[in-house]
Amino acid sequence: MIYPKNLLIVRTDRIGDVVLALPMAEIIKKYYPECKVTFLVKSYTESLVKDHPFIDEIMVLKENNGKVNFYNNIKQISENKYDYSIIVYPTFLISLIIFFSGIKQRIGTGYRWYSFLFNRRIFIHRQFAEKHELEFNIELLKQINIYESISRENISFNLQINPDSERFVDKIFSENEIDKNKPIIIVHPGSGGSAEDLPVGKFKELLNMLDSGLNAQIILTGSKSEFDLCEELKISHAIKNFAGQFDLAKLIALINNSDIFISNSTGPLHIAAALGKYVVGFYPKILACSAQRWGPYSKKSLVFVPEIHCENCTKQQCEKLHCMDSIDMKNVFVKINNLYKFIVENGEINA
Repeated sequence: MIYPKNLLIVRTDRIGDVVLALPMAEIIKKYYPECKVTFLVKSYTESLVKDHPFIDEIMVLKENNGKVNFYNNIKQISENKYDYSIIVYPTFLISLIIFFSGIKQRIGTGYRWYSFLFNRRIFIHRQFAEKHELEFNIELLKQINIYESISRENISFNLQINPDSERFVDKIFSENEIDKNKPIIIVHPGSGGSAEDLPVGKFKELLNMLDSGLNAQIILTGSKSEFDLCEELKISHAIKNFAGQFDLAKLIALINNSDIFISNSTGPLHIAAALGKYVVGFYPKILACSAQRWGPYSKKSLVFVPEIHCENCTKQQCEKLHCMDSIDMKNVFVKINNLYKFIVENGEINA
């Protein structure tokens, strides 16, 4: 085998997907320290890879009005003369672009109808959730003779905080009288729609208990389109609604200043876990979007799933049975309260 000297990692999907690919860079450098590692990502996830100590270069996917520019991407990739590419979670179009970019060694999964576009294949079925998504990603490295054993205890993401974004957060905190020396809880009630969500009423029930039962500062986050959702959950003046105020780089800095992060299965939850924060996640039992595959890859996490008994769960069944509504918020609060006490008693505030 010819060892990689100039390797392109392709992860052109969403926030959580990119976060769960970040450890690949450090592992590759561990085995091949002279190898140049480049990440190809979409523009809106670029902040996740910026200044990463084990990523040598960032390439942004060329798009026009949200549509991938086929020929311009082939041109920019082929100009860099990569000898290896790892298409972490491929689409047909992205796989075709890599194929026509002249990269000789193309690593991808082997069970897709277009897997013929890869000449180095790993035969894994992700939808059965036999492993965590991050572990599936590391499996791909076997094609370059990397056999790394990872766990929630030894993994590192090396997610970086932008100094300008940190200053922006300080300014917002000052304007809203938020004290970094007191516990900060972020609740992120929205999601990208990739999984079944905890109902709004359940979030409201939990927020009532958090607001009245803990001496913590509570912040609601989300996109601009989720402002009204967060406003509905702003049950007291003490709770701050920051939805729509933070781009991704600023959101990373904001999460880094928190102590507990609470959300559905969504990208910012993986950011919080990557930053070593205590995270609380709500997940359906549907295998393809379950906690087994998409849960926070961290030892500092609490995961809650539906308490209703069901088998071979599907999205349609989950909706019909209102599975996520079966999660007991009183039990959730007890666990969060114990976590809150542990953080305060051990001096881990904003650690």
